Amino acid sequence: MGEDDGREWRERQQRAVRAHADAEARRRAAEQERAAELVAWFVAEATRRGLPTTRLVARGYDGRGRYRTGLTGWYVDRAETRAVDVAGRFHLLTVPGGLRARLFGVEPQPSPPPLVIGAGGRDGESIPLRTLLTRLLDDGTAEPGSTTRAAAR
Repeated sequence: MGEDDGREWRERQQRAVRAHADAEARRRAAEQERAAELVAWFVAEATRRGLPTTRLVARGYDGRGRYRTGLTGWYVDRAETRAVDVAGRFHLLTVPGGLRARLFGVEPQPSPPPLVIGAGGRDGESIPLRTLLTRLLDDGTAEPGSTTRAAAR
């Protein structure tokens, strides 16, 4: 195998790696776009139905502290670590925490919503975002752990 053959092989490998990375980026972008559409649909439907909102609170990475945010919306999961705000943005509500956060609150930044919550997690439990959002709407209380339906329905 000559020097030119080795160079050509490396170039082919690099092109293949780039093509694979580009395809993965396109797949991820399409997934995030579909998830963002689901979140927008949920906010519109929750608003139409008059689903009550709540002041969202973030938790520290260690799970001990609770920190005020300026966000209002709906928790998506029972652990109250994921939420959708009234502006249709998805938030992970885990933050570094500390004394400053305790005194002044925190401002969690929106993140791209996943189509499947918990995918790739160590516990092996995952659930489609659509299922969680539909449960919240069907429940009518906007409390992920609640099993009762709103009386006003």
